[in-house]
Amino acid sequence: MFETARLPFFVVAALMLLLTPGPAVLYIVARSMDQGRIAGLVSVLSVEIGNFIHVLAATLGLSALLLSSALAFSMVKYLGAAYLIYLGLWRLFSRQALHAPEQLEHQSLWRIFSQGIVVAVFNPKTALFFLAFLPQFVEPTHGAVALQFFTLGSLFVLMAIITDGMYALLAGTIGRSLKEARGFPKLERYLIGGLYIGLGLMAAFAR
Repeated sequence: MFETARLPFFVVAALMLLLTPGPAVLYIVARSMDQGRIAGLVSVLSVEIGNFIHVLAATLGLSALLLSSALAFSMVKYLGAAYLIYLGLWRLFSRQALHAPEQLEHQSLWRIFSQGIVVAVFNPKTALFFLAFLPQFVEPTHGAVALQFFTLGSLFVLMAIITDGMYALLAGTIGRSLKEARGFPKLERYLIGGLYIGLGLMAAFAR
C-alpha cells in the first residue's frame, strides 16, 4: 500500500490541479450552461467514468502502450478533437438549435452521459496526466505498485466528482439566470457552440 504520510501532499496537489479549470471543466461548464444543473451533473459523472477508465488502463499498462505509439496517440487525439468539434457544429447549425432552443432542455440524459464518456476516453492527455502525476506518490518499496496506482487514481476521480460538481452547479445557476435575459438564447448558441469547437481545436493542436 502507498505511504500514508504522502497522502496529505497528494490531496493538496490534486486539489490544486482539480480547481484549475481545464478542458474537462470547460466541457462541464458548457453543458451546464446549455441545459442546466442536472445535465451538468450527468456530464460530471460521465467524464469521471471516462477518467476512471483511464485509471484502469494506466494500472493495467495500456496507457503506457498507447503513449509508446505516436500513431495510436495521434489517432485517439484527433478522434476526440473531431467529436468535440462535431458537438460544437451541431449546436451552431442544427435545426433544433436554430429554431427551438428551449427543446434542448429535454435532450436525453443518456445521450449527454454517453457524450461525456466519449469526450473523456478520447483524451489521451488524461492518460499522460495519470502516468506523469500518480507515480510521484507511489512507493515501489511498499509493494503492490498496481494497487497503489489504482487507489490513488480512484481517489483522484472521487475528488474530481466533488470539484467538477461544484463547477456544474455554479454554471447551471448562472446559465438559468442568463436564459431569462432577452436575446440570450441566440447568444448562447454561439457561446456554447464556439466553446465546444474551441475545445476541439485546442485538443487537436496541443502538443
